[in-house]
Amino acid sequence: MAKDRSLVRASDIGIWAFCQRAWWLAQVKEVAHQDPARLQRGTEAHAAHGWSVRQAQRLQHIGWILLAAAALLLLAALVAQWLA
Repeated sequence: MAKDRSLVRASDIGIWAFCQRAWWLAQVKEVAHQDPARLQRGTEAHAAHGWSVRQAQRLQHIGWILLAAAALLLLAALVAQWLA
């Protein structure tokens, strides 16, 4: 299967900025990395970090919803007190 050359990843830019020859060997010549286990650990670390970021975003969203609910309850209590 041919690689999609229209997509440029941040890792490609990082590899190219560090060593253009390493990028060329990996992307053009498709030479295997010297330490594939290290690449796998990096991939797993990035996946775990991505999960943590998504979880933090979900919790932040829930926090905003709870804050809005609390504000509405406070407003309702103030209106009820004012009307009584």
